[in-house]
Amino acid sequence: DVQLVESGGGSVKPGGSLRLSCEASGVPRASRDCMAWFRQVPGKEREGVAATDFGSGYYVDSVKGRFTISRDNAKNMLYLQMNSVRTGDTAMYYCTARRGGCIGWERRTMYPYWGQGTQVTVS
Repeated sequence: DVQLVESGGGSVKPGGSLRLSCEASGVPRASRDCMAWFRQVPGKEREGVAATDFGSGYYVDSVKGRFTISRDNAKNMLYLQMNSVRTGDTAMYYCTARRGGCIGWERRTMYPYWGQGTQVTVS
């Protein structure tokens, strides 16, 4: 079975840091070419935060310089290091994966696999 399991969320004060992790199991290697983090708050659409494919990282403008996405292919893991967090970063964070590179990575409809999410609260 395909599973993406997020962890590492929690409550943090503004200016603090968190590291999110995502374990991908059962996802065919070719279907993990592009892996990404999205986030969602109630009443709003799911928003792309960051993505990574063949050694490159992509970020939404609001997190550039604060968040870093990385992956460990040997361990089937995806990470999101969140520094200098702001109240506006409060959301449920989701891990996702898809085949091919990350062109157009912000389009959530392009991803067939999603985790259940981990809540991040900044206050």
